[in-house]
Amino acid sequence: MGRITSHDVARLASVSQSAVSRTFTPGASVSRKTLDKVLKAADSLGYRPNVIARSLITGKTRIIGFVVAYFENQFYADVLEKLARKFKKKGYHLLVFMAANEPEETEEVVEDLISYQVDGIIAASLDMSPKLADACRENGIHMLLFNRHQGDGGPPAITSDNIRGGRDVARFLLAGGHRRIAHISGWQGASTGRDRMRGFMDELQRQGVNPVACLDGMYNREAAVHSARELFAQEKNIPDAVFVGNDHMAFAVMDLLRHELGLRIPEDVSVVGYDDVPLANWSSYDLTTVRQPINQMVGAAVDYMLQDFESGNQKQLQMRIRGDLVVRNSARIPKDWQ
Repeated sequence: MGRITSHDVARLASVSQSAVSRTFTPGASVSRKTLDKVLKAADSLGYRPNVIARSLITGKTRIIGFVVAYFENQFYADVLEKLARKFKKKGYHLLVFMAANEPEETEEVVEDLISYQVDGIIAASLDMSPKLADACRENGIHMLLFNRHQGDGGPPAITSDNIRGGRDVARFLLAGGHRRIAHISGWQGASTGRDRMRGFMDELQRQGVNPVACLDGMYNREAAVHSARELFAQEKNIPDAVFVGNDHMAFAVMDLLRHELGLRIPEDVSVVGYDDVPLANWSSYDLTTVRQPINQMVGAAVDYMLQDFESGNQKQLQMRIRGDLVVRNSARIPKDWQ
């Protein structure tokens, strides 16, 4: 037998071909009786709907492009899994593309996604140039930045409240009696790195404390280790606490402090990260960190995209969702800390 078509299903179910098409089109209207007949016939024939053909009829592929720079950081693997599951429940699927944080490569990937005629694009850990944003709009593709923003007037964006998170870390370390505090930041070319540093530095300054140093860890393990070596090679003013711009870098810094420099955590130096990836809760690290509210961020991203698809008009959005400081044992815990 050759490929089973919707016409074969319609013939067996004694319904029209359009009824078969509506049955397999999410959101289309079809009676319960027709639905049961079509599904029974399709099952007996082994029919699988042609997604490409359906998209030509509806003008929708029900595919969302997800663009990310790297998966070394567990945070993005977690985001991808949760996004994929939530979109699947709504009848959508993710198409994953990798792009280095370079304008030329990002542009090439977005052009590919436009060619795939995806319904929407979620860019995680990447910026979108005005040119790319315009190209998406011109092609009717809805776009959202995730865990990154480009300020008011930029593309729609959902992030955690990184400024608030940085402030919370500073308050925690100062309440613990630390005064020789260093910061190994996330990449300063990214809003996440800038905002976390801004909140952290603002709170230190408000309480009259100057940091020992602020070094850009580039969201890279090797760069973070290099920065930590530089901090602890000083003869004077050696940090008694380090705020690291994400957990991915913080794990590398903790390994260096313990295994290469022979320092105790938190007795000799406190370490705080950002993200609260699953590894942070492992006993090997037990990392105090700011939890990114992934479930809320993912839920908001899915709701926003689906509302946009339904309305046909992309609304402006700059959403920042607060995350909590998760206190574990990698940092000195202040007395009476709640």
